[in-house]
Amino acid sequence: MGSAMSQWFSWLVLAFAVIVFPTLFFVVAPYGRHARAGWGPSMPAKLGWVLMEAPSFFLFAIAWWLNPAFGTLTVSLLGAAYLLHYGQRTFIYTARMRADGKVKPVLTVAMAIVFNVLNGWGNGSQLMDRPIDFALIAGLALFFLGFGINVHSDAVLRSLRAPGEGGYKVPTGGLHHFVASPNYFGEVIEWLGFAIAAQTLAGWAFFAFTCANLVPRARSNWAWYRKQFADYPASRRALIPFVW
Repeated sequence: MGSAMSQWFSWLVLAFAVIVFPTLFFVVAPYGRHARAGWGPSMPAKLGWVLMEAPSFFLFAIAWWLNPAFGTLTVSLLGAAYLLHYGQRTFIYTARMRADGKVKPVLTVAMAIVFNVLNGWGNGSQLMDRPIDFALIAGLALFFLGFGINVHSDAVLRSLRAPGEGGYKVPTGGLHHFVASPNYFGEVIEWLGFAIAAQTLAGWAFFAFTCANLVPRARSNWAWYRKQFADYPASRRALIPFVW
């Protein structure tokens, strides 16, 4: 299901994934702990995050509502799951961010907006009514498992600093004991589950791009921690517990 335009949107997302994956192993996106000068004008980090994430929430919601299968059980479940993630990400996560004084390059915000326009519309319009089967149940279970890991891991990172406190510390708690970026691990699981449950081109394109974006980023975070902290646990992996 989905218009020809939304299908092309998903193919573009896949094309971006092919480009982004190798690039990010050599060029680390300049935000967060990897922020650095030389990337043009910037904006307050909180504002940048809201502007980035909002298109995926609102455009998905519009496309979902316009979808001919809107209101069917499976499309309702999948749509609610997607909006749960982006509602949390757009409004709750950004409201709780401790980003006073931090900035984000306008370039990275603009690139994220382009992706989220394509991805949000593609996923909302391609959802289709289908039976309640093993793929749907298992996929949604994976989605909610990943969502829980993502939210908990972000909460651990937030708790490392008292209000007004700056700098970085080695996180502990939950999957932080095992990997440098458990929040990314949670997102990868989320969108794998969504793709399995939805069985759409847009869902699989989103999963592919999530991996292309977050796998290199997790590797960069792991290397950064090892460089900054002499006592960083040697057994801690980058993204996948006990594996990598």
